[in-house]
Amino acid sequence: MQAQIESAEREATAAPKRQLARVLLADGDLASRLAVKSLLTAVGYEVEGAASAAEAASRLDETDYQLVLADLRTESDEAGPSLLAYARQKASRPATALFAADMTGNDGPDEGADHLVQVSNEDVSRLLDGVAELISQRADRRIRQSLRRAG
Repeated sequence: MQAQIESAEREATAAPKRQLARVLLADGDLASRLAVKSLLTAVGYEVEGAASAAEAASRLDETDYQLVLADLRTESDEAGPSLLAYARQKASRPATALFAADMTGNDGPDEGADHLVQVSNEDVSRLLDGVAELISQRADRRIRQSLRRAG
C-alpha cells in the first residue's frame, strides 16, 4: 500500500520546467494533500508533502522552503500552528499559512492566528493567488530588511 501511495504522489507531482518556489505541505489527509500538491505543482511550485507535523519538522531541518502550508486540522488543533511557529524560527524564514480544505461554518482559526488559505472545490484560483501572495510578501519583507541593513 505504501508503494502505491508513493507512486501516486510521484505521478501527481511531476515537476514542470519552471519552478516558482519550494513549498512544504503538511496535511494528514492523503487525498487533500495530493489534490493541493497537484494544483501547486501544475502551476510551477516544487511541493514536498508531509503526512504529519513531525515529518514536516524533520523536512524543515533538512531543506529550506519559501512557504510552509499546514492543514488547520493536522493531528490536533495545536499541531499546525506549532509547526508554523517552528518554521518561522528557521534561518530561511519561510512564509507560513494554515489551510483548511472545504471549510464551512465557524471552525476557522481564532483571531490573531496565522494566515488562513481556505480551499474549496470551486476556488482553486484563490488558493493559487493566496500562495503567490504569501511568497511575494515574504520576499518583499526580506528585500526591505536587506536594504535597511545596507543603507
